[in-house]
Amino acid sequence: MAIDFHAAANRNTYAGREAQPDWQAAMRTILDPAGRQVVDIGCGGGIYTAAWAGLGAAGVTGIDFSAQMVADATAATAGRGNIRIRQGDACRTGLPDAAFDIVFARALIHHLPDLGAFCREAFRLARPGGVCILQDRRPEDVALPGSTAHIRGYFFECFPRLAAIEAGRRPSRAAVEGAMRAAGFAALRSEPLWETRRHYPDREALAADLSGRTGRSILHDLSDAELGGLIEHILAQLPAAPVAEADRWTLWIGRRPG
Repeated sequence: MAIDFHAAANRNTYAGREAQPDWQAAMRTILDPAGRQVVDIGCGGGIYTAAWAGLGAAGVTGIDFSAQMVADATAATAGRGNIRIRQGDACRTGLPDAAFDIVFARALIHHLPDLGAFCREAFRLARPGGVCILQDRRPEDVALPGSTAHIRGYFFECFPRLAAIEAGRRPSRAAVEGAMRAAGFAALRSEPLWETRRHYPDREALAADLSGRTGRSILHDLSDAELGGLIEHILAQLPAAPVAEADRWTLWIGRRPG
């Protein structure tokens, strides 16, 4: 039941929210995007494409392999003159060589069959001195227990088979660093990031978001009945007051020499 990113039924599943201040602050500590050119590979519905523009980037290119995601991102960023959205393969984008100061990919690399090919493409797109920022979860990130803040942890406590799926598809720190190094990136480092995903006014708003499997590809591996049971379990753990949902990520950062 894995997600079909091309299906019209999944329209806007990766749109409709905004990147939160903690994510914005983390990006600014890596490189001030003001006046720079950014490419957001695997842009989905354009949430982070728009966020980079909001941080002052001179231009942001969002690229995704799904025509549905491209349509969502195009609609979400309409009227933003410094944003362009196009369809393309993450490993063969068709974009010009050395055109970007920042090459960014969030929640993408765990979907790719060839991490090395992607890192080589990212290196090709980066200008000399440009930065590549990869944001994804390692197995250690998704293994954290569920809590009122880390709601994702409940997914795996309730359904251990989802934990097995995650363990099989999430990259290790060494694998990503090795692929980036082999592609030519230098000054490599990785660091954890707690990112606030969304603020919900109450539990019912969270339940609606979970019910739609919004922005959570792993939930497409559950039946409707299983998803309903998971939502009931999560709501039983949470206060009725507003809910702030956060996720733990890893950032991998490298520079193209020059």
